Amino acid sequence: MSDNNLDALFKPSSVALIGASSKELSIGNVIIKNLLHYGFKGSIFPINPKADEIRGLKAYPSILDVPGPVDLVHIVIPPPFVPEQVENCGKKGVKAIIINTAGFKEMGAEGQALEDDFLARAKKYGIRIFGPNCQGAINSDPELRSYCNFTFTFPKPGYISVVAQSGGVGAVIMQALYDMDIGLRMYSSNGNASDVSIHEIIRYYGNDKQTRVIVLYVESLSDPKQFMEIAREVTAKKPILAMTAGTTDKGAEASRSHIGGLAGSISMEVVFKKTGILFFSNQEDLCNAAEAFAYQPVPEGNKVGIITNTGGPSVIAIDELVRNGLDIPQLSEKAKAELKETMFESASIANPLDVVATAGAPQFKSAFEVMMNEKDVDSVYVNFVTPPFVDNESVARAFVAAAKKYNKPIVCNYMTDKQKWKSTTKILKEGSIPCFDFAETAAKALASLVRYQKIRLKPEGNIPQFTDIEPEKVKNIIDRAKAANKGMLSASEVYTVLESYGIPVAGWAVASSADEAVKEAKKLGYPLVVKADSEQIIHKSDVGGVVLNLSSDRELETAVTKMKNSFPVDDLKFFIQQQKPKGQELIVGAKKEKGLGHLIMFGLGGVFVEVFRDVVFNIAPLTDKEAEAMPGSIKASILLDGFRGQKGVDKAKIVDIILRLSQLVTDNPDIKELDINPVLATSEGVHAVDARIII
Repeated sequence: MSDNNLDALFKPSSVALIGASSKELSIGNVIIKNLLHYGFKGSIFPINPKADEIRGLKAYPSILDVPGPVDLVHIVIPPPFVPEQVENCGKKGVKAIIINTAGFKEMGAEGQALEDDFLARAKKYGIRIFGPNCQGAINSDPELRSYCNFTFTFPKPGYISVVAQSGGVGAVIMQALYDMDIGLRMYSSNGNASDVSIHEIIRYYGNDKQTRVIVLYVESLSDPKQFMEIAREVTAKKPILAMTAGTTDKGAEASRSHIGGLAGSISMEVVFKKTGILFFSNQEDLCNAAEAFAYQPVPEGNKVGIITNTGGPSVIAIDELVRNGLDIPQLSEKAKAELKETMFESASIANPLDVVATAGAPQFKSAFEVMMNEKDVDSVYVNFVTPPFVDNESVARAFVAAAKKYNKPIVCNYMTDKQKWKSTTKILKEGSIPCFDFAETAAKALASLVRYQKIRLKPEGNIPQFTDIEPEKVKNIIDRAKAANKGMLSASEVYTVLESYGIPVAGWAVASSADEAVKEAKKLGYPLVVKADSEQIIHKSDVGGVVLNLSSDRELETAVTKMKNSFPVDDLKFFIQQQKPKGQELIVGAKKEKGLGHLIMFGLGGVFVEVFRDVVFNIAPLTDKEAEAMPGSIKASILLDGFRGQKGVDKAKIVDIILRLSQLVTDNPDIKELDINPVLATSEGVHAVDARIII
């Protein structure tokens, strides 16, 4: 779909409001007021059959009575009357409609029927619908000044474009940027998103030359795969900074009940990671990063040069920078020699470079020249306090000159009384130097620039296709289970599935009695494990359904007999398995998510998965690079490398299991859940020793 489909929404030459009102505090009045106040360059047509004029503008009884073409229409009337007005808009040749009114599918079947009705009429005429139950859109372009929205913040022109599923969150972000004196390019909040979707808006922003960075707030996705496809396209050319809600169990529950569709922090964060979107956990960091992206270039690497005229804040900054994966390299001998010639004697010639509080423009100018010319410096971080005994305006001009001359980003921790040093503040602001009140805030903003560059440089990798597999065998097992209405595969079926895809498992057999168990044990060899195998017994170890360390026929017979007496279920069998030597317990799993396919999980296994929840997720199908990154992404990754004399595990074989599992669930979408827990990993290899599959 071309961008022209949304031009009428974001670049209208004329706007009409069906439901315009002379009541001061009504939405039908506020939207007209906002368009006038913001200085909309096009024509405004209030529609109200009972009024001659509204806010000094001639009112019309119907959209059909408006002279000349209308690009965009707001509808602010009760839901039952909306379909008829959409029909009239179609006859008029309107290109886009913002339905601010609520009371459609979010209210149940009756509302859904009304929504289906107006959508069918809009489609008949080729009209794009924005909303319903939404705020609207804003474009700050000085040649347009379009404020098709009922909010109250009037942004100055800028380079940040915002799209928010929640109007409340969007308004907070817009106000925060305004309070920071940061300009905005475009803004939109599309409410129910019955037609125009979040991903279409992102693509529109992505193709807009004046948008340098996109800010996204989203709780659910109507079409996750389409969103991912477009997000990948856009993040390749400009950053998307995103937040979601529902990061706790209660938060996720609230999000689903309010919006519907796909929700929950795990799946949404994984979508962000898969597509190169930068994820933020709070609005403040999100807005600060947006400022940095709006005004500074993306660095080529993670090496930071620090210039400071005060000690403590630079120490705080270093801690934050290092925590975020940035490096503070040593200065070259050439740089040190140069700085010794230009700095005061009391300066600390190193990185960080402390120019001392008495440093003026010449010292700061030299510091910038040296840092910017250092090959091992990709960006510059500045702590700048404004001493009353220094010409701070000249220092600020040195900052701006360096930023213009070199293509390396600068962020500043600016410590001052902004009212007292207005002229200095103005120089930095007009010079597009992002300034932050706290050292760690500035450090996190710079780290965001580096994170985006790291994503851009990350090799894409390839999705391997294993050929040493038996997919037909797995398909037959699943088809038989579905035909029998089985929700869970038996242990023998599970291990056959894993073996069919080359996933290494401990040797196993299935028996129906103690005698059969002993017979199979002779083939497998002791020590053995026996497990109760029944679709009705899920967490076997919790109810005595697993016995370890069996070293003789007698012990095996006793264990089987006890299980037979403990579990009076019709489908009970006994799963006998070789007991492997102790190793690191890991978990590898997959879970089907609506609209996404399968989430692949890796982390610490055994009981640790529930205690520490130290797991990472990605979306199948995985590339080799994505799979290789997963073991190193858990907090306890040091355990995999070897710790306190322990040998590390065979990571290559772990990655192989992850990739094979990815192909297994991609080939077999009927698999709802698959857990291999634990996978026992040693330096010698890895083996799946317990697993379950739900279809």
